[in-house]
Amino acid sequence: MKTNAPTALLRIFISSTDHIKQDLLSESIVFSAKKEGLAGATILKGILGYGASSVIHSYKFWEVTDKLPIVIEIIDEDLKVRNFYETIRPQLESMRYGCLVTIENVEVLLFKSGKSKKE
Repeated sequence: MKTNAPTALLRIFISSTDHIKQDLLSESIVFSAKKEGLAGATILKGILGYGASSVIHSYKFWEVTDKLPIVIEIIDEDLKVRNFYETIRPQLESMRYGCLVTIENVEVLLFKSGKSKKE
């Protein structure tokens, strides 16, 4: 990723229980982003949230349910992010339950690779 190129942040709001075939949707999206060579992706697990259904899902250590809000953030050059969204869009549109996808322009101040433990 070039730090002087227009950069975008894609956010995908889903549930921790959403699946695509047998795989967790969140993991499938992140692995796809990695395969496509996008600069970075993170899955954030929420402790409380609701969406279009207006059902509040929360984490309490005594509850068995693991249906929690998930936000996937993916960052790279604007065009790469938009092209990636178009590749995953059919999956998101075919989901049984709802989701929300946003994109925003961001300014990258630093993008530094770390060293692997092998070095």
